[in-house]
Amino acid sequence: MMAKLSLRGVRKRFGDVDVCNGIDLDVADGEMVCLIGASGSGKSTLLRCMNLLEPIDDGSIWLDGSDISEPGLDAQPVRQKIGIVFQSYNLFPHMTAAENVMLAPRRVHGHTRDALRPKITALFERFGLGDRMDHYPDQLSGGQQQRVAIIRALAMAPEIMLFDEITSALDPELVGEVLDVLRDLRQQGMTMVLATHEMGFARELADKVCFLDAGRILEQGPPAKLFTAPREARTKAFLSRVL
Repeated sequence: MMAKLSLRGVRKRFGDVDVCNGIDLDVADGEMVCLIGASGSGKSTLLRCMNLLEPIDDGSIWLDGSDISEPGLDAQPVRQKIGIVFQSYNLFPHMTAAENVMLAPRRVHGHTRDALRPKITALFERFGLGDRMDHYPDQLSGGQQQRVAIIRALAMAPEIMLFDEITSALDPELVGEVLDVLRDLRQQGMTMVLATHEMGFARELADKVCFLDAGRILEQGPPAKLFTAPREARTKAFLSRVL
């Protein structure tokens, strides 16, 4: 089966540091892949390379069999297909939750508020925020703001979603409500790549877990195998600290 997203020999350098050092990865359609590893191992940069927020220095990235990493390629259509959500919500404080979500579809596709409202309302209701659409960010909890950020990405109808440590800035009691959103997307068949410290979640729902160390995928496999019988000493040491 052809991968939905493929990375081959991807390298990204900042100065003299290889943050991504020859990454090979295949993500199948409908698959959830979790990236784990210590801070600084390259997870966030790898995600940013996947939707071309960071241009790669070497290698190639393929979406549905087409090379999207060619120099000079217009990145905007790619970013519409590959959405990304960060740990910081990045909501505009002077706009309501609904206005934040509608902004990109209005600018990119030229949709009107009235045309968007039914679709946006359905998304808010789907994720338990139907009564918060007209609230401003400072009237929402951290978990609610993060769910709005996810809805904002989904409003562009992406084919793949990338999540960069989206629970790490939340109070512990709010983490569960955001992970429930990911469970819902998983059940809907969304293709997802997550950088996460939530090992229990990765173990429960991931199709594949990749352990990153010093810019390389040192080990990858099904969670049942990687968490219970890791091959690499570095993987064993990391898991012994976090589990």
